[in-house]
Amino acid sequence: MAYDGTDFAGFQWQPPAKDRTVQGVLEAALARVAQPSTRVTGSGRTDSGVHASGQVVAFHVAWRHSLADLQRALNAVLPQDVVVLELAEAPEGWHPRFSALRRHYRYTVLNLPLRSPLERRYAHLVTEPLNLEAMRAGAGTLVGTHDFASFGRPTQGDSTVRHIYSADWQQDARRFTFDVVGNAFLRGMVRSIAGVLLRVGTGAWPVERVVAVLAARDRAAAGAPAPSCGLCLVEVEY
Repeated sequence: MAYDGTDFAGFQWQPPAKDRTVQGVLEAALARVAQPSTRVTGSGRTDSGVHASGQVVAFHVAWRHSLADLQRALNAVLPQDVVVLELAEAPEGWHPRFSALRRHYRYTVLNLPLRSPLERRYAHLVTEPLNLEAMRAGAGTLVGTHDFASFGRPTQGDSTVRHIYSADWQQDARRFTFDVVGNAFLRGMVRSIAGVLLRVGTGAWPVERVVAVLAARDRAAAGAPAPSCGLCLVEVEY
């Protein structure tokens, strides 16, 4: 699935069902095209305002026609900010979250003196100059297996240990992108990491501060997370 997360209160449906969620609209679409209604499970619970170009979900459904027909039927009734990109039958015991091996997130920053109205939904504006090499150096200190308690809260259980396979920044003119791949992420972890690295990029914090924040294992040490508009779940690997 792909979705523009701007007008959603995150992926996961939560009672009371007054907030618009990706899970909620997908379940409503399934209820319209295939009876009875069914619950949807996602590979991850993206937060309010976070986008996805490669979210993976699973559901059980009674359907007598082809998967291509089901995809067309769902996309016909889903709102314009959500689309089902691909459908496949899953093997027995497969789970979109617990079967995942790696998750890839991207955080996008526009480094401009003035805001960009046409891009404000998908990128975070930073008006101060950014030091690419400093941000890359800070990101490199996070690669490997660490306790990331300073950067987020566990989605299940108590462990805050995660493994980061790669974390790097790239620059294309005034657009900076941060790509991070890990086995799993804490709630709010990528936005918190992006916020810390952006403070390094503006010169507000030295690179060494990233290591200190990681070692503190204290959520307050990381400071405010970067806004959700710049974050996108790009891919989930199985």
